[in-house]
Amino acid sequence: MASNKLRAFNASEEKEKEMDMSPMIDMVFLLLIFFIVVSSPLIVKMDPDVKPAVAYNSVDPPDKNGRIVLNVRGENEYYKVDYDKDGAKMTSVEEITEYVQAEVIRIESLGQNYELKLHLRGDKNTLFKFSQTAIKGSAEAGVNKVIFSVYPFEKK
Repeated sequence: MASNKLRAFNASEEKEKEMDMSPMIDMVFLLLIFFIVVSSPLIVKMDPDVKPAVAYNSVDPPDKNGRIVLNVRGENEYYKVDYDKDGAKMTSVEEITEYVQAEVIRIESLGQNYELKLHLRGDKNTLFKFSQTAIKGSAEAGVNKVIFSVYPFEKK
């Protein structure tokens, strides 16, 4: 009797084997949501009062992480970038050093091993000696690499 049941089972038409894709689609959407939530976008606030100079040989740095942005508008006018409010004005090397140290702590708390850089956005009419003050304050805080923000020259 058992052999008759086995023959009947084997003789029946074989159905196509199908795989249920709905759990896989659910997992794809869960992973997508996870990576969107975990990623930290880099947003650099642009100060509309700073108009950078134009450079013929400007190059976009490949790594945009680890930047500490500082705007230089004029004579002893340095503005820090606060991501949740307008930047506060700084006038001395000590204030710049404190700001850069606080930003270093903030960036290091992210748990990534970013190379720290000072992103200096200087107005085209600002003298370089004021940028030197910002660089000095950054160096005292331990950040020695500097990126100057410029507009690229547009070829016609």
